Amino acid sequence: MSVVTITKENFNSEVLQSDKPVLLDFWATWCGPCRMLSPIVDQVADERPDVKVGKVNVDEQPDLAAQFGVMSIPTLLVFKNGKLVNQSVGSRPKAGVLALLDV
Repeated sequence: MSVVTITKENFNSEVLQSDKPVLLDFWATWCGPCRMLSPIVDQVADERPDVKVGKVNVDEQPDLAAQFGVMSIPTLLVFKNGKLVNQSVGSRPKAGVLALLDV
């Protein structure tokens, strides 16, 4: 499944109303650790059709970043049934990203 670009306009429909768990990657183009994590997030999107994967550019969506208290990037958030169930700050290996989904 491809990665969805999440904005404040589509957040409710894509994340809160999703029938699948959602992994959100808060990132920015200037962030080195974000560039390291991005291909891992893309792999998870390709390999886990049971999970919706979205990316939030914090420079373009500062309201969403503020709503979830994102102070450092990359930040990963996991939502299930419209509720935030897990989060992580900083780059991590693929196994660490997959472990976030096992809640």
